[in-house]
Amino acid sequence: MLSASHRLHADGLTPEANRAVYGKCNNPHGHGHNYTVELLVGGPVDAETGMVTNLADLDRVVRERVIERFDRRNLNDDELFADAVPTTENFCRALFTLLEHALPAGKLEQVRVEETENNFFEYRGD
Repeated sequence: MLSASHRLHADGLTPEANRAVYGKCNNPHGHGHNYTVELLVGGPVDAETGMVTNLADLDRVVRERVIERFDRRNLNDDELFADAVPTTENFCRALFTLLEHALPAGKLEQVRVEETENNFFEYRGD
């Protein structure tokens, strides 16, 4: 889990259009979420360990590449969103990109980001 804030605002839209598209999420001061991030990792199960990937190693990679970068930060300030609105859909895709080739073993099949108890987004790569 990580806590981060963002403001949904597209520079190419007028202020009125931004308010119409993003509603209260277009607040100039932003707003925050306690995101839950889940990974689906696939691949062969190692006969000796019984695991696809070592969870301690996986946790370390997620901590280094995701938690330390985004926790208690404003997503709008991250370079990944210099040209993209930091919607949770785009955040989910960004996390997939950051983690796809960094796993200690196995293949990243999916990233799921829960924004609230009522909505979540999943990304399985292109």
